[in-house]
Amino acid sequence: MLEEKGTSENPQENNSEKDQEKDNVNATSENQEAVSDKEEKTEEISEQENEKIENASDSENEEEQDQDDHEELPDYSEFSKEQLVEVIKEISKSDNFRKADRIINEIKPLYDEMYNAERKEALDKFLAEGGEEADFAMKHDELNERFEANYQLYRDRRKKHYKELEHQKDENLKTKQAILDRLRELVDSEETITGLNVIKEIQKEWKAVGPVPGNQSKTLWANYNALLDRYYDQRSILFELKELDRKKNLDAKLKLCEQAEELAQSEDVPYAIKHLNDLHEEYKHIGPVPKEEQEPLWQRFKAASDAIYEKRKEFVKNLKEIQTENLEKKKLIIEKLNPFTEFDSDRIKEWNAKTKEILAIQKEWEATGQVPKENAKDINKAFWGNFKQFFTNKHEFFKRLDSMREENLKKKQEFVKKAQELSESTEWNKTADQLKALQRQWKEVGPVPEKYRESVYKEFKAACDKFFENKRAGSKDAQKEYEENLKAKNDIINQINNLEPGDLDQLEAYEQAYGKIGFVPKESIQQAKEDFSNAIQGFIEKSEDVLNDEQKEKVKLMAQITKIMAGPNSDRKLNQKENSIRKKIGDLQNDIVTWKNNMEFFASSKTADKFKKEFEEKIEDAEKEISLLKKQLRIVRSIE
Repeated sequence: MLEEKGTSENPQENNSEKDQEKDNVNATSENQEAVSDKEEKTEEISEQENEKIENASDSENEEEQDQDDHEELPDYSEFSKEQLVEVIKEISKSDNFRKADRIINEIKPLYDEMYNAERKEALDKFLAEGGEEADFAMKHDELNERFEANYQLYRDRRKKHYKELEHQKDENLKTKQAILDRLRELVDSEETITGLNVIKEIQKEWKAVGPVPGNQSKTLWANYNALLDRYYDQRSILFELKELDRKKNLDAKLKLCEQAEELAQSEDVPYAIKHLNDLHEEYKHIGPVPKEEQEPLWQRFKAASDAIYEKRKEFVKNLKEIQTENLEKKKLIIEKLNPFTEFDSDRIKEWNAKTKEILAIQKEWEATGQVPKENAKDINKAFWGNFKQFFTNKHEFFKRLDSMREENLKKKQEFVKKAQELSESTEWNKTADQLKALQRQWKEVGPVPEKYRESVYKEFKAACDKFFENKRAGSKDAQKEYEENLKAKNDIINQINNLEPGDLDQLEAYEQAYGKIGFVPKESIQQAKEDFSNAIQGFIEKSEDVLNDEQKEKVKLMAQITKIMAGPNSDRKLNQKENSIRKKIGDLQNDIVTWKNNMEFFASSKTADKFKKEFEEKIEDAEKEISLLKKQLRIVRSIE
């Protein structure tokens, strides 16, 4: 059996200029001078022609994929949550997985950012209302479920698609190997004269089979062409029939040339490239033409193709300029990011402020378009390296903070132990002073881990309450003192009831005096709280028309506090109120820092001055609100 050989499918190995193609034709002709039959020389041209078309088609497929990669996508950063859900819903049905992957890579981080922001807001609200983070659960959100369902559907379809594609390639390989076996049997048989129709059917079957694994493609194509060459070499008696076939092939290829020339006039470059690839695929499979027509026909078809490729070069050149501009923008963003790698602070709010800034820079980075492929890896590595370094430093800070809170917890646990020891004491005055000193020290110790904050406070308070309950129940002198305290508190309540409308200063003086009075008899505690609360509420109602807005807010806060005092668990609720005000102050201070930092980036222009003025107004309003909140905080602490 003769050795099977043929043309390569590798574009870089086969694609050549006009002169090289002519040399190939001449070289092949010289090698077959011994063959006298005209049909053999004609089939030799067919092999060269197939090689050219196969190589050109492979090259164009790569260009089509490259063009798809450069297709401009919408700016998803401006999309709402609902719009992103609709986008991924459409993507989940798409069969263009290459393009869909690009879109997924754009929208998934944007959606995750929205979800994380919602979760953080819900968690902060839950914690502010007295909940514990361990008990937090994100509420049901239909949009989140729809997004995740469509995202998972796409991933499943994509995985299935590529799995089926690889499986299909393996099946195609088996199919083509079976076709080769049939073709080999036909070539080796003595029935070659009757096999023309069978050969045509085999060629149709071969063309209809899809792609095979890349490492097998070149060998299969070479064997196929080699077997066809051998077959036609053995069929000299069919020369006239093949000449007729070549004329039909010539007509078909002339029509393809006309279509390619029409595409060359089109201004829609991506459309022209896509359809030119289809024409090349068709040209490749039509078969040989008369020898004298082969080279002129190919040059005509190639000239139309080259015209389209020249337009594509100009198209890609403009794209390259845009990518180069994006590269310079991203270099400036990296310079802006560099100082963040060295940032350090011992305050949470400063870390949070810097985090907001760096996340804004991240959005700016992601909003900047693609850069040249040869620069993409290095520029991304530079940005994300600095970005991750900042969060590494932040993580280390919170590790230190957690360690400090653990130390604070140990200190407070020692206070609990001391308070529990003192709770059994009957040295009323001495022990009371010691416990009050412990309470002052307790307030000076910083925060403890969140999950222990409530429990350790309850233990401490329970020990203190136990002593004072014992003191109240076990001392006749104390009981007399409590009666006097009750009388004093009732006197203040009567004086508040008789206050002139709007006399806020005197109200505050009474409130402070009331807070300094000691314990009252246990059976009168609740009634005293209710009477005091009602007196404050009465003053508010009769002063509504004479107080300004700030005074009204202050008095309303006092009303809220007195209402809390009159109810159960007043100490815990007052503590929650204080924490809520502190958090509002901290958030506003963080916002002010961020706004001031942003103002430093504005250049001098009418637009920039307008933005600066808006930020200055925001800062002024925030500072006024902070001042009011601090006053409220002082009121809460004085009541407590």
